[in-house]
Amino acid sequence: MIWKVIPELDMLNKFSNNTLVSHLGIKIIEIGDDYIKAKMPVDNRTIQPMGLLHGGASVVLSESIGSIGSWLVVGNPEKRVMGLEVNANHLRPAKSGFVYSTTKPVKLGKTLHVWTTEIFNDINQLVCISRLTVMII
Repeated sequence: MIWKVIPELDMLNKFSNNTLVSHLGIKIIEIGDDYIKAKMPVDNRTIQPMGLLHGGASVVLSESIGSIGSWLVVGNPEKRVMGLEVNANHLRPAKSGFVYSTTKPVKLGKTLHVWTTEIFNDINQLVCISRLTVMII
C-alpha cells in the first residue's frame, strides 16, 4: 500500500465538503492499495451549454483526486500538496448519468508526484485520460 494516511471513504468525502469537489458532486467510491476511484454526475453542474460533459469538469475530477492521492501518500500535515500541471485528452462525449474515474500514480518522488486518471462513462467507454503533476512543498 502506498498510503501513509489510512484512507477512509467517509473521511475523504467529508474532507471535500464546501469545496468545488462537493459542488460538482464528486464522490470517492473506492480506494485500493495504489488507486482511487471516484464518480461525478453529468448534470447541470458539469455540462457545457451544448449539453455535454464540460472538459473542465473532467480536469477538476482528475486534479482533485490526484491531489487527494498525494495528500494520502505524503501523510505529513506540515507539507503542502499543489497541482503544478494538468493535461487532458477528451476522447468521447458524455451526455448523462455519471462518469467514473480511476486515478493511479505514475511516479511518487519526494517533491513531485505524477498521477494518471482515466474517466469512463456509464457503459465503460473511455471519455477522458488525464495526467497531473503535483508539487510537494
